[in-house]
Amino acid sequence: MPLPLLALAIAAFGIGTTEFVIMGLLPNVARDLAVSIPAAGMLVSGYALGVTIGAPILAIVTAKMPRKKALMGLIGVFIVGNLLCAIAPGYWVLMGARIVTAFCHGAFFGIGSVVAADLVAPNRRAQAIALMFTGLTLANVLGVPLGTALGQAAGWRATFWVVTLIGLLAAAALQVCLPKHIEMRETSILREFDVLKNPQVLMVLGISVLASASLFSVFTYITPILEDVTGFSPHAVTLVLLLFGLGLTVGSTLGGKLADWKVLRSLLSFLLAIVVILTIFAATMHSAVPAMVTIFLWGVLAFAIVPPLQILIVNRASDAPNLASTLNQGAFNLGNATGAWLGGMAIGAGAPLESLPWVGVTMACGAFGLTLLSASLERRARRSAIGQAAWER
Repeated sequence: MPLPLLALAIAAFGIGTTEFVIMGLLPNVARDLAVSIPAAGMLVSGYALGVTIGAPILAIVTAKMPRKKALMGLIGVFIVGNLLCAIAPGYWVLMGARIVTAFCHGAFFGIGSVVAADLVAPNRRAQAIALMFTGLTLANVLGVPLGTALGQAAGWRATFWVVTLIGLLAAAALQVCLPKHIEMRETSILREFDVLKNPQVLMVLGISVLASASLFSVFTYITPILEDVTGFSPHAVTLVLLLFGLGLTVGSTLGGKLADWKVLRSLLSFLLAIVVILTIFAATMHSAVPAMVTIFLWGVLAFAIVPPLQILIVNRASDAPNLASTLNQGAFNLGNATGAWLGGMAIGAGAPLESLPWVGVTMACGAFGLTLLSASLERRARRSAIGQAAWER
């Protein structure tokens, strides 16, 4: 892996760990801070909303900054936010610290994706983005299970202290490995926001929201599901999360390769498969081995959609790639917040944990339908352009 992509992947590992590890620690945080599981689940929504709100704000703030300086500043916000999480005395301070941490997320992945894509040949751009996002998948393979195990053994605060140290390591790697001068496309930030007038860009953002909501309506509550429905011990839950993370790693690589081949076709296939696998999980969650197999396959599909969506937004917003890529991260996390909220609402209304996969199925069906519409409109626009060119001849 090229060193600049490795540095970006290390940062992605830290950011992914702090985002996802809270799900493995949900019961621990709830007990320690004397709040309910749905209230603790709102820490997921709070982080996600922080990304959604912070993405456009920091896109404006960093628009004219050199790319390396912007990435260094964003990782600095990450370090401070996790330090505040580690020392938070109560629920609302922890919520605020999570939101502070989240502010760097969207802009870092947005700018980082464009930098990664620009460092390689045009026919390898999706794979370069997938390599950066390998850090995010490894966060689920290693960071979340190990962070969960550490939190269960030494208290959840210990996990955030370690993530703070990972942030410092990432900052050092970025400083050493990233080129001093990274090419920037000269543009006005106000002109970049014109990209939101493009319905195809808005549809990609909508797909990202729905696909992410499909994942987090279930995954936010995966620890209670595995403990209370499947019957796993807390130690066994850590191993299942490791299995899920391995699936994410496979999926990210697979998604990157297929996105460089056929973006929309691969995206449609993955979304349809998510509908199928969540339907199956509604039945297999009651038995240990079938649940583990289903969770692994779910992990593969959950991150296989990320490279296609990220390269799709960069391609469709070629005049404003940094802003569009950053807003897509905000869209993913709006979906995270929406999914966690929908799952919490279902539980709060008295629905059993076993019903949560059906919430995910509904969201995935919406993402599939919107992708079909986008593909149809793109084909129609292409035919129209070909017809217009032929008529002008």
